[in-house]
Amino acid sequence: MGDTRTTLQSSGYVPVSALIARFGYLGVKCGGDTAKCTANFTGKCYLVEYLCQFENDANHEGSDPVVMSTITCKAAVAWGRGEALVIEDVEVDPPQPMEIRLRVVCTSLCRSDVTQWESEAFAPLFPRIFGHEASGIVESIGEGVTEFKEGDHVLTLFTGECMTCRHCSSGKSNMCQVLGLERRGVMHSDGKTRFSIKGKPIYHYCAVSSFSEYTVVHSGCAVKISPTAPLEKICLLSCGVAAGLGAAWKVANITEGSNVVVFGLGTVGLSVAQGARRRGASRIIGVDTNPDKYEIGKAFGVTQFINPADCKEPVQQVIKQITDGGADFSFECIGDTEMITTALQSCCDGWGLTVTLGVPKVNPEIKAHYGLLLSGKTLRGSLFGGWKPKSELPSLVDMYLRKDEEKNRKNLKGLNWVFLFKIL
Repeated sequence: MGDTRTTLQSSGYVPVSALIARFGYLGVKCGGDTAKCTANFTGKCYLVEYLCQFENDANHEGSDPVVMSTITCKAAVAWGRGEALVIEDVEVDPPQPMEIRLRVVCTSLCRSDVTQWESEAFAPLFPRIFGHEASGIVESIGEGVTEFKEGDHVLTLFTGECMTCRHCSSGKSNMCQVLGLERRGVMHSDGKTRFSIKGKPIYHYCAVSSFSEYTVVHSGCAVKISPTAPLEKICLLSCGVAAGLGAAWKVANITEGSNVVVFGLGTVGLSVAQGARRRGASRIIGVDTNPDKYEIGKAFGVTQFINPADCKEPVQQVIKQITDGGADFSFECIGDTEMITTALQSCCDGWGLTVTLGVPKVNPEIKAHYGLLLSGKTLRGSLFGGWKPKSELPSLVDMYLRKDEEKNRKNLKGLNWVFLFKIL
């Protein structure tokens, strides 16, 4: 497919469906009374992630002068389910106690943003500003905040860490009871929004809302990172990449020589494959209905590829045949509840482990024969790869920086920078 160029002029409409249909770069340039969005599409989308960098301020160092007042900026607002996003002027309130206001430098589009935007399985909270994978710079801090200062570089966290609740202190879970997934579209602290348009409240998403030049988050929903980390790359670690790597390393704890099957080779699935390769898995089977995913999958460790549309038998039977009875580990990275059952069936009896990472668009209930569990198989869910976001995410950033230094020393060339986790 040849390269195409699409320019969306002063109407400011951004069709989210187009963002996931192609892979490219979206820059939001703000100036005067219009906002022009230019998307350079470079081919089919192998990753669900779609990077967006706000180009109106190319200098990432330092921060704007701190003015504890309402800021007016540009944001991509969803006014209704499935409706195209509109670039609007929004007011962003000052941070309240224990909150920080960020200048968003880079954000990426996660499949879960699209799912929540278009699916009828979720409460219709509109108008809303989506986005939850982002890097930015602290612009101002609210009362009581001591761990951040103006100018700090941070990653946003769609699930926070208060450090003191039962889950945070247990060492067994990253499901913070205070700053966990915020589903109401408001701030954790007071149940109100920090966005508005002409007095009309605009809902948040996952307590982040990064499709805006500025946003306000709870201080427990951001983590300080090294100022040397490239913000335009490292933002991918704030959700999809970390979720996939953690599922392989922390949740499943893949062992050397294992047989692994990954259902869905999007951002999360490719990250799982890369994590499995780094753990020494001997066979990594990628399952996807898009045949183009095989070539990109091989770059991330996929050793075999199965397209269910090409199989004469159910895909679980094919997997059992080539793995001598089933995989040691299977990962459902699509958000298809029927595929969860298939993933369970693809695992071996006795110790087979299925990890589910996807967010379902419809039919969230899982149906599986009880005999699958009686045979010794295990089904386990994974949120953010099991990482404790504030405590452990900086270690992933440092890992990237070490590999980046090694890459520079060896003068490696030809790596696509978007595939951040390829060099983790």
